[in-house]
Amino acid sequence: MPIAVLVSAPDAPALDPALLDMLRAEWGGGDVRWLAPREAAEFPVERRPEIGADVAGLLDGRRIDVAFVPETGRRKKLLIADMDSTMIGQECIDELADEAGVGSRVAEITARAMNGELDFAGALRERVRLLEGLPADVIDHVLAHRITLAPGGKTLLATMKADGAHAALVSGGFVQFADEIARRLGFDEARANRLEIRGGRLTGRVHEPILGRDAKLHALEEVSARLGITPDDALAVGDGANDLAMIERAGLGVALHAKPHVAARAPVSIRYGDLTALLYLQGYHRDEFATPEAA
Repeated sequence: MPIAVLVSAPDAPALDPALLDMLRAEWGGGDVRWLAPREAAEFPVERRPEIGADVAGLLDGRRIDVAFVPETGRRKKLLIADMDSTMIGQECIDELADEAGVGSRVAEITARAMNGELDFAGALRERVRLLEGLPADVIDHVLAHRITLAPGGKTLLATMKADGAHAALVSGGFVQFADEIARRLGFDEARANRLEIRGGRLTGRVHEPILGRDAKLHALEEVSARLGITPDDALAVGDGANDLAMIERAGLGVALHAKPHVAARAPVSIRYGDLTALLYLQGYHRDEFATPEAA
């Protein structure tokens, strides 16, 4: 039996009993379980309903996400997550490009690649070439001054890890950023591409092979096997086309604030909630959220 999970934007929670009663009547739902006052609630449904335009418009107007998840196996044993625009609020390569004075050119390529319009590996090589000659110490400057953690990420990691889950950061970005972001958030491991640096400057090349769509899927399968679980026990989250394979393979695959092409194909799309929405999808009550440790 599917569970309908409704999550409101945390900065303006808009769930109320009247709305839930209307949806239960519309979808043939059971008793409501509140996960957080006005922010998140769930109820069982006999089957996944078709959401009409009127209901979709009502939910969008209130900035409420809805997802349908299986009743069993909800709490996942592995979190595997993208980094750029998922666990952080930026695309690291765009921030480097801005420092190099080629920000608009690189940002355009990034947007097209993340929406699946360009081959990821080719687009990455093209963008990195534009960074040739940039001092390597700019990476530390960008990390310190231009990169922000996505809301809810520390709570997501702290809560899942307190419940025994393993956490892997798998990025099509760069290990020079991913290692530090993994440390700040509490990931157990990180994988990413590596910028080539010689003589203290970026060469305009990235070490091969490039970690892209297939490598992310492989990471999901490899880490699951190492932990003695299956991909069905994993939660995968990302926002770009290179995340789709792992999102579609995981037991709970989530497109978070994703590009349109990705949101349309992902089993679950979160447009308004932050990363704590991934806890509500697993049935966690707000009172169960763990307090993150200081980085």
